[in-house]
Amino acid sequence: MIDLFLQDARRWVIPGQISTEPLRLHQILRLLLTHLPLRAMLWFRFGSWCKQRGIPFIPGYIQRRIYRRYGLEIVVGADIGGGLYIAHPVGTVIAPQRMGRNCSVIAAVTIGMRNEWKFPIIGDEVFIGAGARVLGGITVGDRAQIGANAVVIRDVPAGVTVVGIPARVVKSGAELANGTVSDQIPLQSQSTP
Repeated sequence: MIDLFLQDARRWVIPGQISTEPLRLHQILRLLLTHLPLRAMLWFRFGSWCKQRGIPFIPGYIQRRIYRRYGLEIVVGADIGGGLYIAHPVGTVIAPQRMGRNCSVIAAVTIGMRNEWKFPIIGDEVFIGAGARVLGGITVGDRAQIGANAVVIRDVPAGVTVVGIPARVVKSGAELANGTVSDQIPLQSQSTP
């Protein structure tokens, strides 16, 4: 629990980035006082620790507290790696089958089931933009980027950027490296009057 929370806290030293420096107690306390989403993560990690130990009632109480106090609906005990960065927790729902390390969730995101009782598997270092929906028993690959308001209902390969409803690939890792854009989604050309 402590290791996972410290990984979460390192994301707040410089918000959204990953600090490699060890944290001191006074830094952690300052981060907790300053950043409301980090307090929600502390409660989540503690509730998950209680659930793993089979402690009754407390995980459910903590899950309801996180929702009432921070507006974040997160499944206590979910398999979520360290370094989860939730920029704005209000209106966000996080219910994955598994979520990797150092993922970023911006605001009003929904990660959960679609038509069946199956939940997404999200890789490491995934970025999920504001208002995005990641639904169903799909897999989102490592380092994928999901654009704002995208609705993801199919698997997303590693290292690509997806946007739209339903989400489609607009850039792959190789295209990002050399600055070209995928032809899988035609980009609208700017017309001059």
